[in-house]
Amino acid sequence: MQTIILQPFFHRGEECIGVAFTHTKTLTGIVQKLPKARWSRTHNCWYIACTRNACSVLLKNLEGKALIDTSRLKTYLEQKKAMVPEPILPVHAATSQLMIQYPLNANNLLALVAFKNMLLLKGYSPNTIRNYCNEFHLLLRLLGKRCVNDLNKDQVMSYLLWLLEKKGCSETKVHTAVNALKFYFEKIAGREKEFYDLPRPKKPFKLPAVLAEEEVMAIIKQISNLKHRAMIMAGYSAGLRVSEIIGLKPGNIDSKRMMIHIQAAKGKKDRMVPLAKRLLETLRDYYLQFKPEVFLFEGRPGQPYSVRSVQEILKVAKEKAKVSKKGSVHMLRHSYATHLMEAGTDIRIIQELLGHNSIRTTMLYTHVSRKDI
Repeated sequence: MQTIILQPFFHRGEECIGVAFTHTKTLTGIVQKLPKARWSRTHNCWYIACTRNACSVLLKNLEGKALIDTSRLKTYLEQKKAMVPEPILPVHAATSQLMIQYPLNANNLLALVAFKNMLLLKGYSPNTIRNYCNEFHLLLRLLGKRCVNDLNKDQVMSYLLWLLEKKGCSETKVHTAVNALKFYFEKIAGREKEFYDLPRPKKPFKLPAVLAEEEVMAIIKQISNLKHRAMIMAGYSAGLRVSEIIGLKPGNIDSKRMMIHIQAAKGKKDRMVPLAKRLLETLRDYYLQFKPEVFLFEGRPGQPYSVRSVQEILKVAKEKAKVSKKGSVHMLRHSYATHLMEAGTDIRIIQELLGHNSIRTTMLYTHVSRKDI
């Protein structure tokens, strides 16, 4: 019997399973009739969606008619299970290409799985898990066939130096890499405390970009879409991180006490922040029009709005308002804290409103506050 090779690839923004075989009338006829089967000129083969259901239908229809080689697909799915923190979310093209072109060897794949599982057991946040896994995976990919457990401290230090000098990585990124590697070698590989003193590059002292109150107003006025305007207003008037904006649920808005309950924020901490009267009016109009089901701001029914989309909303609004200051949605949080400080709010209260562990983090705003300067 003829062999059919199932191979993963990324095509037109989606994960796909390529069905490669030498053309025969019988096999081509079977594959053509598969649900949503398409021909790819780029890859010169038929392809189907990379889903469990689509693959099951394919195997059932070809049973007894051809030998199915699933080795490449299996390797890809094992990499994906280890690398992608949330399997229900779509995989980016760059991530997919990495898994296809640079598959990890068996030992390093097991190391990545153990690394991710330990992070989950210790209750690290999804953002930390994603960042740590990305940094650890970069090292594993560079190692090729060599096992990560064979590395010594000097080799790890050489890798960190390579990140700084050759890759041009920022000090912050290298700090994340140090944290990720220390976590693996000390918590999973069981190395001695020698890894506790891995050198860290000194982080530069950078002041946050802050908008004037007039600029905030100008940006908000440029947003005509009610949902988009409500998200940006929430970010500024409550000093929210972008993850906190999209994580809000209708029940978090307490109109009786005029408070917003932020749940499981950074560091898995809850906090309460004041609810602005103007924001409440906007949220009421928004709720009546959109009727969200689970999250206050939903992209699809029952699913939170994406971080990238919120960032794009602010970017477009800044351009329309002719605000040239560089910064993301986090700029609204910086502006909120600075404006409170300039209005005479006690720094300890600002610390609580922002959810900072250390007062030193909040003290950063004394460097940009006009009042303090």
